[in-house]
Amino acid sequence: MVSAFAELKSAAIVSTLRRCQIFAGLAPEDLNAIAAITLVKSLEKGDYLFREGAPAQGFYIAQRGSINVHRVNAAGKEQIIHVFRAGESFAEAALATSSGYPADARALESSQVLLVEKAGFLALLRRQPELALRMLGSMSLHLRTLIAQLEDLTLKDVETRLANWLIKRCPNPESTQPVIIELKTTKRVLAAELGTVSETFSRTLAKFRQQKLVTVKGKTLSVLCPLKLRELLRRNLGE
Repeated sequence: MVSAFAELKSAAIVSTLRRCQIFAGLAPEDLNAIAAITLVKSLEKGDYLFREGAPAQGFYIAQRGSINVHRVNAAGKEQIIHVFRAGESFAEAALATSSGYPADARALESSQVLLVEKAGFLALLRRQPELALRMLGSMSLHLRTLIAQLEDLTLKDVETRLANWLIKRCPNPESTQPVIIELKTTKRVLAAELGTVSETFSRTLAKFRQQKLVTVKGKTLSVLCPLKLRELLRRNLGE
């Protein structure tokens, strides 16, 4: 019975690893080697996975739920870096430094993550150099995400930032056909990602609704005419 449970647990870990961009396409024996140095951690909503500066035990892969990685500035305001969901890896940079984790990580809901242990994975990298290239690719993707976020935060106001966020999720910004966007997080978290507070975000969203640019029903948001929203964004940016 114990052996069967261990096999099921290992199979679930391998399945999650396979869905992660870093490990996609790896041979089964390589995935099994990584699974052997991987721990499963469960968190309740609000639980911290790690704190900024804490010694790095390894990097993580979200298995279910969502993890809010953020920093807190000198004024005590929380700035979200990114919200990671199932199949996404994070904190890989901790493998290359002894200074600990560079931010805080907290569960936004009941979640489960995989911890790929640092010492074991570094030993594996020495035997499998191609994995190092995959790690560089993953960190490069995180860097592009941060750069895009920085660009968004430099936009002059919340209206412009929200319009920009919505347009980025429209397959064809010049279309006049409605686009449905499923919100994968709470409005409070989305507001923080846009560098504002819930009240301001709600007022801006209400303004868009009054202008018949969007409709909202629960966690479903519809951009009624991407072209009109794109024109608003262009006016706000002075294009």
